[in-house]
Order: sequence, then structure tokens, then C-alpha cells
Amino acid sequence: MATEKAYKILATQEGISNSQAKSMIDRGLVYVGNKKVMIARGEIDAKTIFRVIKIEKAKPIFENDDLIVVDKPAYVNSDEIERQLKPAVLLHRLDRETSGVLMLVKNEEFREKAIAEFRKDNVYKEYIAWVEGIISEPIEVDKAILTQKKNNKAYSNVSGKGKPARSEFFPDIVSANKTKIKCIIHHGRTHQIRTHLRYIDHPIVGDEQYGGRRAKRVMLHAHKVRLLGFEFVAKEPKMFTDFQ
Repeated sequence: MATEKAYKILATQEGISNSQAKSMIDRGLVYVGNKKVMIARGEIDAKTIFRVIKIEKAKPIFENDDLIVVDKPAYVNSDEIERQLKPAVLLHRLDRETSGVLMLVKNEEFREKAIAEFRKDNVYKEYIAWVEGIISEPIEVDKAILTQKKNNKAYSNVSGKGKPARSEFFPDIVSANKTKIKCIIHHGRTHQIRTHLRYIDHPIVGDEQYGGRRAKRVMLHAHKVRLLGFEFVAKEPKMFTDFQ
């Protein structure tokens, strides 16, 4: 059997560059059957046919003279959205596989006002997630989080040496051995929801970095944000409503 590196086969199949092919595999967009291709440089059968997930476009939610708000699709870095919407700059970030409300600002005056609201914990942030196991009662986790970076990748842990972080989790639907929940976060540390859910042994489905089972994506969606009198809502993805 002749073998070749996965990204090279994909590049030929899709008519794209090697670097584009590597990026697609790294984002988790490439499958053989129902199995995600994990290693771009892995040697596989040269006759392999890949299935590639198409990325949706960011959907506009709101725009005025101060800010642009979009519904960010999964598999896209927040920085990519920023590049598409220049000269607007990110007010906050969502993880690559997290979808939902993403805000960018158009001027420094509004940015400073908004950041002051974040610092005072005056911004309401509501997420939807599917998690492992059954949550039958609301749970509050008030545990400091310490974030470390290694090889340009962030990883967070509950730690007394960290920064204050509080998350509230409310069960919505229980299906088999998983629960759909509403998450309301205070402070907004790096990977806060993922870290706090792992801490209580209910990691997010698809969040392998924090103990969840493999899935098509990390099942976390930024549903609603309230800031300076505005309310922005990103409709729940179809995958979340169909996920039983």
C-alpha cells in the first residue's frame, strides 16, 4: 500500500496549497468516514478520500458607529474575523470551536467604556453547552483560575494562585448521559466555562483538551451578551437543537 502525508493527499484532492490543507486538518475540519483526521503529517493510504466540513460565514447581528457584532461560526479563530472586519478590533475573543456572539469595536472611546464594564463585571454573558453526565440542579462554581501558555496554546486550571472566576450552570435538557445547560459567567477568564465544568466532572462534549468525549466540535455557544444597554443574541446552532 502506497502511503503519503495526510495534508499532501488533502491538498491534491481539494486543489489547495499544502499550508491550507494543514490548517484545515488542524482546525478539525477533515474526516475519513466519521473519524476526524488528527495529525496533518500522519502517513496514510495515498488513495484515501477525505470528507471536509465547510465553514459557515460569520453572520452580522448588529452594527453602529461604535461596534460590529457577529455570530462567529465554529472552527474559525476570532483573529480571522478581525482581519475580515478591519479596521474594527476585537473587544473579546471566543475559542476557535466556540460559536456565537463576538463583538468588535470601531473607536477607542467606546472600547475603553466597554472594557471598564467588563472589569466591573457589568457585562452579562450567557452560553449554551452540552456536557458529559447528568446535571439535575443548578450549580455555582466560584473558583480562581490560573492560565498558562505552552507552545502558543493556553491551558487553564482551578488554582488558588489564579484570578477570581465565577460560573453559574443551569440544566435545561437531559438526554442519555449528557445534559444541555445554560452557563452564565462572571469575570470571563481564559477557558473559564471549560475549566469549571471539568472541575465538577461535567466536561463539555467535544472538548477533548478538558476531558470531554470526541465530537464534531466543542459543544459551546455564546448565546447572549448584554453590554452598555445593548443586548445581542446569536441563535442556537441547529447541531445543538438536534444533539440528543
